[in-house]
Amino acid sequence: MASSAMAVTEIQWWHAMTGANNEVVEQLAKEFNEAHKDYKIVPVFKGSYPETLNAGIAAFRAKQPPTIIQVFDVGTGVMMGAEGAIVPVADVLTQGGFKFDKSQYLPGIVAYYSKPDGTMLSFPYNSSSPIMYYNKDVFQKAGLDAENPPKTWPEVFEAAKKIKTSGAAQCGMTSTWLTWIQTENFAAWNNVSYGSNENGLAGTDVKLAFNSDIFVKHFESIAALAKDGTFRYGGRTSEAKQLFTSGECAILTESSGGLGDIVKSGMNYGIGQLPYYEGEGRPQNTTPGGASLWVFAGKSDAEYKGTAEFFNFLSQTEIQARLHQVSGYLPVTLAAYEETKKSGFYEKNPGRETPISQMMGKAPTENSKGVRLVNLPQVRDILNEEFEAMLAGKQDAKAALDKAVERGNAAIQQAIGR
Repeated sequence: MASSAMAVTEIQWWHAMTGANNEVVEQLAKEFNEAHKDYKIVPVFKGSYPETLNAGIAAFRAKQPPTIIQVFDVGTGVMMGAEGAIVPVADVLTQGGFKFDKSQYLPGIVAYYSKPDGTMLSFPYNSSSPIMYYNKDVFQKAGLDAENPPKTWPEVFEAAKKIKTSGAAQCGMTSTWLTWIQTENFAAWNNVSYGSNENGLAGTDVKLAFNSDIFVKHFESIAALAKDGTFRYGGRTSEAKQLFTSGECAILTESSGGLGDIVKSGMNYGIGQLPYYEGEGRPQNTTPGGASLWVFAGKSDAEYKGTAEFFNFLSQTEIQARLHQVSGYLPVTLAAYEETKKSGFYEKNPGRETPISQMMGKAPTENSKGVRLVNLPQVRDILNEEFEAMLAGKQDAKAALDKAVERGNAAIQQAIGR
């Protein structure tokens, strides 16, 4: 017994999942471990998405990285630039004896996590799309149509004002991830440029463009609503979700992956598509958020074989369909999407197909393939600092965005060695 226990290859999986999504991670590891006696997936929570990425970088430098690390979408450029630090997931699967066929995966997701030559670099574990959640009970109290949520940003702002002035809730609206939802996806959904070089997907030398008129107008509206508490700021990442699940705020723009905690809250919620500004060709398509699983270099053959087994396990239609239905994240494979559709899940759960149709409804343009900067986490920090100064009344929206573009451009030039 002792010798067979010694033969088990442990594979550390560092992740950033909390709440209901952490329960999913633990359940997946348990199921895999029960079915594979030679390998043991060991999930290790390392904090928020930025904290997990920083922990992985530090561990690699100390020559003690995990085998698998979950990295949020904005860390993709950072990981791609770490030559020699990672092994492409396509290679891991092939070497593990599995046929890798990228056509099995949702096109918008696989393109984001691949090199220009089509090699998939990381496994898209939890991809998401931003959507709008709203509190149906509060909508009814405020005299709004709970079955027909607002679709455009002006309609959302009007609904938020009505909720606040009627006293139906303390605050009309909030948003998680102002950087991801209100700038990166805002650009894609409204088909306007975030930056040059196809937002960084066509080259690393990027000039930022998120201070154009449509962005200024949008953040002027948010800043005006923040003055009387109609809009409430929760924090830089997903903290604002608590303002919604507690009943304080009635409208929330948030990741589709936030669904698990909203369901657990027991509230009477509805799902609407991400709001947009009316104009030719709008809305366009949203871009994937969430995170993917990267494999570090320098591990043993046994660890890579076990990792390939694990990724193959995660790719199974039954697993992907369940992951999607339980968590709100997108099904990574087309088969899981079709299976979910065929089962009647979307008919029984209105709104749950919204994040997929948003991403797959139209072929992406140069503005809507996603954002990939070599230092996107740093650019997001700059934006957050300027947004926070704006929301505190220290500067207007135009000054906030102009400063963020100027500082962001300088940071990009420094990062690419110019």
